[in-house]
Amino acid sequence: MTPSPASASADSAAGLSHGRVWNFSAGPSVLPMSVLEEVQHDLLNYKGQGMSVLEMSHRSKVYGNIISDAEATLRRVLKVPDNYSVLFLQGGGTGEFAASYLNLMASKAVREKQRKLGKPLKCDYLITGGWSKSGLKEVKRLGANANVVLDGVKSPSTGETVYNSLPPVSEWKLSKPEETAYVYYCENETVHGVETPANFVVDAVDPSVPVICDMSSNMLSRPVDVSRFGAIVAGAQKNMGPAGVSIVIVRKDLLERDESDPEVTRNLPSVLDWCYFDGAGSMPHTPPTFSIYVCGLVFKWAEAQGLEALSKLRDERSNMVYDEIDAHPEFFNGLVDKKYRSSMNLVFTLPTPELEAKFIAEAAERNMVQLKGHRSLGGIRISLYNAMPVEGARAFVDFMKEFYDKNH
Repeated sequence: MTPSPASASADSAAGLSHGRVWNFSAGPSVLPMSVLEEVQHDLLNYKGQGMSVLEMSHRSKVYGNIISDAEATLRRVLKVPDNYSVLFLQGGGTGEFAASYLNLMASKAVREKQRKLGKPLKCDYLITGGWSKSGLKEVKRLGANANVVLDGVKSPSTGETVYNSLPPVSEWKLSKPEETAYVYYCENETVHGVETPANFVVDAVDPSVPVICDMSSNMLSRPVDVSRFGAIVAGAQKNMGPAGVSIVIVRKDLLERDESDPEVTRNLPSVLDWCYFDGAGSMPHTPPTFSIYVCGLVFKWAEAQGLEALSKLRDERSNMVYDEIDAHPEFFNGLVDKKYRSSMNLVFTLPTPELEAKFIAEAAERNMVQLKGHRSLGGIRISLYNAMPVEGARAFVDFMKEFYDKNH
């Protein structure tokens, strides 16, 4: 049974049925109820096969249909052009920090460009929060000739670097196109609640330079023009499925290698090698079979609603919360510049740590969980991914109003 618009409506109507809570976790995150019910229905005996997907050989025809259908659905939803490969990989987005660098530097086009230049190409990184900062740290470990295009903004009060906004493009320090291997950025910073507007980076980068985008926490939440990116990488456990699988959409010309060059893959482990997976339909060895199966169901659920509708819902949910934050800025202190605040991960603080602890505890009493901010930032974080019904956001705002009335 494929999730349909009717079942999508049922997700909202279900509310807190089945003894469930409003799960505002930043990841692994809430999944659509209709998807969970289909998984439950087929868990012991998948489509009359007499076994669970958990037990199924990845080499079986049945599983081959599952993974090929998942890829085909994702291609339709995102309108992925034919000159792009879609890969299902083990692990999460963190592994793609290294994989993105290693695969791009092994690309025939990039290596020819570097030979022509006669010196190492630069890898440009936009640091907008914790995840892009981690990505930069990883490639520096690997010896990348990294160039920091921007690193947050300076706090006007302390002069320290903070990650709550983006500087204007005129202040970016992009390398010369002929000296650049690629540009890397994270579109939505899960920890700091900063989201880069759609096309903001690709509009600023010379079209000859591949843009690599980490979309782990906002993939499928709004339309995206895949053709403008060299590669899109994403861990699934936010909007697309359970933990354990990452998805890469990469332009095929960037997968071309000069096999006569022995240095091409010398430092590229097969488990991170996009070509290795592309040549075997994402299954050179056992993939995260169950996670991919669930992702395929989520893709169908997203397709039934459409990305335009999901984009409107994400704005409706987040605007509810931001309106309440903006109504009482002296109490709900929003941490991010309004132009760049995330619709996925909303962060704010309360006047004291004691009030924050009380807020989290009382929210839990109302079946609202996973609201504590990331350990590196503190405060409150509410994550509103695709599968969170509008009713969940509305319940949270009602609680905010009550808490303000009692404690301001």
